[in-house]
Amino acid sequence: MNAGVWAGLLAGLGAALVVAGVPWRREPSLAARVVPYLAPRRTRSRDLLRGLVALVGDRPGSGRVVTARLTVLTPHTAVDLPGYRAQQVLWACAATTAALAAVWAGAEANPVAVVAAMVVGAAGGALARDELLARAVRRRRAELVADLPAVAELLALSVAAGENVAAALERVAAGHGPLCAGLRGALGRVRTGTPLLDALADLAGRWQVPPFSRFVDAICVAVEAGSPLADVLRAQVADARDAEHRRLVETGGRQEVRMMVPVVFGILPTVVVFAVYPGLAQLDLAR
Repeated sequence: MNAGVWAGLLAGLGAALVVAGVPWRREPSLAARVVPYLAPRRTRSRDLLRGLVALVGDRPGSGRVVTARLTVLTPHTAVDLPGYRAQQVLWACAATTAALAAVWAGAEANPVAVVAAMVVGAAGGALARDELLARAVRRRRAELVADLPAVAELLALSVAAGENVAAALERVAAGHGPLCAGLRGALGRVRTGTPLLDALADLAGRWQVPPFSRFVDAICVAVEAGSPLADVLRAQVADARDAEHRRLVETGGRQEVRMMVPVVFGILPTVVVFAVYPGLAQLDLAR
């Protein structure tokens, strides 16, 4: 029975891969059309191996991906990649133990089930830790985007009052929130000799938040070109407000769709039951 199940799973997986690889089911990308004429010819097996490594490496968290995510959370401290890998190992061990306990409690000690539980538990634990990190990064970037309009407006007011960029940033960075904390770290680097624009550009590169990157680029261009910085900051405030408004509208649209789930699957069936049950009860009494 187990051999038949595994054979069926392997056959289904092979059929799915064959269907997914049919040429007319997908359009070649620009890189796939141009690279054969620019890069040296590679073997098909090497291309397949590269694709698998890229696909598998980005999902559980390759070193590059994990480093970029940890940099978002701690932009001014060294990235502790070995510590994160140790946490992934601990999560994998805990998930493997839970899976083995579930297999042992639910069925007899089947070798195939034990091996499957070990593989699924280890992979699930590592992926769960990576998903937790990815959610923390998404939450931090959302907080940065939400704080940007207020910080940009305060910075514009400080510059319009006559302060220079460094003093205005010092005043704004005294607030609370991850954006102000990041600005305090950038100003700390400025005190050690790093140019202000370089520190801001490095912070934008570490966070990889498009609104903040555009904000920093506008400041750099205005300072280097000698443009009125207050007008540039006001324009950036308006852009940040518009982006926040669009984000709120999109979030509200998604939440509106999600709100239909309890209505359709919970409230509506209950209303139907309360409306139909008295009639059915009267019919039973009439009999």
